[in-house]
Amino acid sequence: MATASMINSRLRMVFYAGEDVLTGKPIYKTKTFNLQEDATDKEIYDVAEALQSLQQRSLYNVERVDKFEIRKA
Repeated sequence: MATASMINSRLRMVFYAGEDVLTGKPIYKTKTFNLQEDATDKEIYDVAEALQSLQQRSLYNVERVDKFEIRKA
């Protein structure tokens, strides 16, 4: 049997940065922030909205990235 334990949790904000002039595909830039592991989804989204007001680019997506370590029990 294996068990998973959380190593860290991060907020990743994805911003629209324009379009590629050759392909016309959208370009996205990201900013990543460390989180407390017990942060709720609402708290994370509220923080992302507050940080958005400090950015020049428009917010495209808000992502939570949890990293786990899996070990044999």
